[in-house]
Amino acid sequence: MTAENRALGAFYGLALGDALGMPTQSLSREQVQKRFGAITGLEDADADQPIAPNRPAGSITDDTEQAILVGELLVEGKGKIEPTVLAQRLIDWEAVMRAKGSQDLLGPSTKRAIDMILAGHTPEESGRYGTTNGAAMRITPVGIAADVRDPAQFIQAVIQACQVTHNTTLGISSAAAVAAVVSAGINGVDLGEALNIGTQVAQQAERHGHWIAGGRISTRISWARTLSVGTGDKALFADLLYELIGTSVASQESVVVSFALAQQVAVGAMNAFEAVCLAASLGGDTDTIAAILGAMLGACLGMQCWPEAMVEQVKQVNGLDLQALVQGLLDIR
Repeated sequence: MTAENRALGAFYGLALGDALGMPTQSLSREQVQKRFGAITGLEDADADQPIAPNRPAGSITDDTEQAILVGELLVEGKGKIEPTVLAQRLIDWEAVMRAKGSQDLLGPSTKRAIDMILAGHTPEESGRYGTTNGAAMRITPVGIAADVRDPAQFIQAVIQACQVTHNTTLGISSAAAVAAVVSAGINGVDLGEALNIGTQVAQQAERHGHWIAGGRISTRISWARTLSVGTGDKALFADLLYELIGTSVASQESVVVSFALAQQVAVGAMNAFEAVCLAASLGGDTDTIAAILGAMLGACLGMQCWPEAMVEQVKQVNGLDLQALVQGLLDIR
């Protein structure tokens, strides 16, 4: 399997997970069960979907769009992201979304950071309250462009992409964890070992950014990877994740849940597609959990772990072609 196959697997895995979670995002687990039972494929969003009403099956959301935005900035800057340029791109992106009448706008940490930038604060300062999963959801291109075999340099690449919005111990370590799994996967490391590397890099990355009180990402990931219900009952496992870890936009919930599900794939309890469907069925921040999970699994297992027809549908619905972008990111690597 080539590095390109794995990198495409990561980026299309992110888009597929995002699209699977689109109709269920911001719904409770009970609401998801009542409306969909369990997600087993791409679904249309209802008229009363709080963020993406009436969007057709296969539509991506801010997770994929902002990951593409970060990827394009990396290619333009030959591996460097200028924080103020990232801030401006995010402002421009939100303006386009508003013009479309979309509710899919900047998340709480990113919004606050951009307001601070506009008010004249430095990028170092603007991200000091960013604890949510916005940095982790758009970090995949950094994992494709940077090699985790040099951890210190790798963490600097992650910080560059996080600082303006998520310059905190939680924001940086959660993004570093996800990016490290993607990067290790592209190097040909198997899934279980890639998850180990993600846990280790999260621990090293916790030394950066403004300290925030909250469960440590690396410790919570290690613990979440030990969770199982013993019966192989997926619904029971999903209940456990929803009730015990939580599925909110907090990075120590949603990012940690993604690792718990990835571990289930690593031990053979489910395949990659079943895992992202389960993520999309959880309730809460389903599009982001499934997107992060899809990126990590795709990087380790390659493009062939995703149903071809569904990837094709996501490409068609969104006019998505990531080949050139992925090639540009690999050239940086």
